Amino acid sequence: QVQLVESGGGLVQAGDSLRLSCAASGRTFSSYAMGWFRQAPGKEREFVAAISWSSGYTHYAESVKGRFTISGDNAKNTVYLQMNSLKPEGTAVYYCAADRNRPLRLDIIKEYDYWGQGTQVTVSS
Repeated sequence: QVQLVESGGGLVQAGDSLRLSCAASGRTFSSYAMGWFRQAPGKEREFVAAISWSSGYTHYAESVKGRFTISGDNAKNTVYLQMNSLKPEGTAVYYCAADRNRPLRLDIIKEYDYWGQGTQVTVSS
């Protein structure tokens, strides 16, 4: 079994920062890419950011570009999401995901094989 565990969520004010972490573990676990998605109440889950391990290439949703930074430690199968200048619209459950195979696109939910349980981020005005 593969397990992904997110941490670092919390309650902050608009303009504040948070750093999320996701640690992946399991028998012979490896991945080509890992990413972050989020889901607000009553809305569909949406792509936030992803990283390709082989090249270090990163991809961001337009709504967070310039404010969020994804990084990771491939050897430890751990990915981070530094979130700066948080907005109330960023309130959501943030999920970590891992892809066993090399994806052609990093922003498609169905391309990912494993998911964490999520961590709540609440941004007040």
